[in-house]
Amino acid sequence: MITRRFALAAASLAAMVYAGAAAAQTPVTIGAIEILTGPNNKYGVAIKNGFDLALEEVNKAGGVLGAPLAIAYEDSAGNKDQALNAARQLIGGKKVPLILGPTLSNEMFAVGPIAVERKIPIVGTSTTANGITAIGPYVFRTSLPESDVVPVTLRTAKEKLGVKKVAVMYGNDDAFTKSGYDVMKAAIEKLGLETVTTETFGGKDTDFSAQLTKIKSLNPDAIVVSALVEAGAGILLAKKALGIPDSVRVIGGNGLNSPQVPLVAREAADGTLVGSPWFIDKPDAANQKFVADYKAKYNMDPDQFAAQAYDTLFIVAQAIKDAGAPNAEKIRDALGKVKHNGVMGPFSFTPDRDPADTSGVVVIEMKGGKFQILK
Repeated sequence: MITRRFALAAASLAAMVYAGAAAAQTPVTIGAIEILTGPNNKYGVAIKNGFDLALEEVNKAGGVLGAPLAIAYEDSAGNKDQALNAARQLIGGKKVPLILGPTLSNEMFAVGPIAVERKIPIVGTSTTANGITAIGPYVFRTSLPESDVVPVTLRTAKEKLGVKKVAVMYGNDDAFTKSGYDVMKAAIEKLGLETVTTETFGGKDTDFSAQLTKIKSLNPDAIVVSALVEAGAGILLAKKALGIPDSVRVIGGNGLNSPQVPLVAREAADGTLVGSPWFIDKPDAANQKFVADYKAKYNMDPDQFAAQAYDTLFIVAQAIKDAGAPNAEKIRDALGKVKHNGVMGPFSFTPDRDPADTSGVVVIEMKGGKFQILK
């Protein structure tokens, strides 16, 4: 009888220990809204890859709060209504204490107010339009706004390439590309550059010959373009087909800072200039490890969007640890205090929840399908 009671007690104790261990291993789940399908999934897939690579490292190092960190992904497909539904599902259904994303600025302008209303911190890694963090006190971003990057690009083009007069093209039906144009226009005026014409297009347009034929007749030194990948690559192909000289550079915003551009535009992408806080050949050890690990896992090069996502996951994981609980309000307060030194360089937030350090912007050009620093 004693032996039997001992066995039952031992079994009960073992069950309790097992249950406790299982409870301790219940993941801390955060949400992510990214474009995983559709024409702009080049951005969302790269971002997801960056998150997942960092997530592996966070969990190998012990996770957060004694448990693994997990990400519940929702696909917005680049649609604002779908992004809104995704946010409602993550906040109301899955009860996440934080959301990563969404991918595009126009999606954030739709989703951000929901997060603010529900007091859930939301962290954009690729939302560079003006006014993103002004949505409310729960909206953060780790990507440098276009207003910090584009002026550096244009100033460098003026100083190093002698650009004096430009034509401008921008997508007029997207918050990101319209905001990018506003920044470009202001920077062009401040630098004293001449604008020979301003041409618009829709995000789904595929024929840019009319705009570029007009631009060709005006002989600009460069074409300044605010576009997403598909339209941007189409403009580069049309420019080549119309015989606009290679000396007339395309100067792009954040939307053209992607290795997907030369995959579509091929040699027509050569000479394209963009500004970036990150580039693949940064020599520091942390970046080179990231690049090697990314290539090993995904069999492709990372881009700026993957790098920003990679760093962001570590920033968010640290905030959850510092918060001491998967509590949205505590995570929000902790986020503003996180300091991280990652592949993008030193990072912290300003009081307005934007990146604090803007000194790392470099101008890179496309050559042979790969970005390198403009010399």
